[in-house]
Amino acid sequence: MEHVEDTDASNPAGKGDPPDRGGRPGKSEQTRSLILETALRLFRERGYDKTTMRAIAQESGVSVGNAYYYFGSKEHLIHGFYDQVTREHVDRCRQDLRGVRDFGERLQVVLSAWLDVAEPYHAFAVQFFRNAADPESPLSPFSAESYPVRAQVTTLFAEVLRGSSLRIDDELAELLPELLWLHLMGIVLFWVYDRSPDCAKSRAFVARTTPMVERVITLSRYKVFRPLVRDAERLIRDYIVPEGAAAADADGPTAAPADRR
Repeated sequence: MEHVEDTDASNPAGKGDPPDRGGRPGKSEQTRSLILETALRLFRERGYDKTTMRAIAQESGVSVGNAYYYFGSKEHLIHGFYDQVTREHVDRCRQDLRGVRDFGERLQVVLSAWLDVAEPYHAFAVQFFRNAADPESPLSPFSAESYPVRAQVTTLFAEVLRGSSLRIDDELAELLPELLWLHLMGIVLFWVYDRSPDCAKSRAFVARTTPMVERVITLSRYKVFRPLVRDAERLIRDYIVPEGAAAADADGPTAAPADRR
């Protein structure tokens, strides 16, 4: 099979012409979007494992080599899907969070918005997460390959904290975006297997757990909980953040502002 080489195959989002003067995507970006949309449709109709890159290319009306130019593998297609959903989620949240200061309300906005954005993909989400559950898979949310998308979400949670009226210690503020991401992963897992109409149980789960999370975070401000905070911070750095990412994030966007004491 011909495989067109590209120096940035792991970053397909960078493969595209700049928008035209009317703000419309360039031809390359249109082709990339067409391939991704076609792949998602075939994954839904045939299943992830039974869909080949050749079939995706054929249905998209492009050559196999061209399909590989934009997405180096099926895994890159799923990462393209992750990135698309995450960008939609982040953009929606930044709009919906305007003027909201209460931390619990801000968290509720972010978690509910994820359910709204992901809703069109619920019917075949279990196929993705069956593969993502493999610890060796690059589709795992804990993999180094998935970390860029994960970093976008932890940055969003850092913005949720910074824009709220909640006052917390710097040490906890640096840790919380990762903990809130883990909470979101629990919601995602619940949502994947939720078969209630319109995923009503997932929405109720968010509504029930958000106040609990807010109360725990509020209590964690007290010094008696400080050793637990430090233990949790070490646990995340040692076992949850991909190797090498912690150092890169030390001065990154999730770091807490100095005035949050």
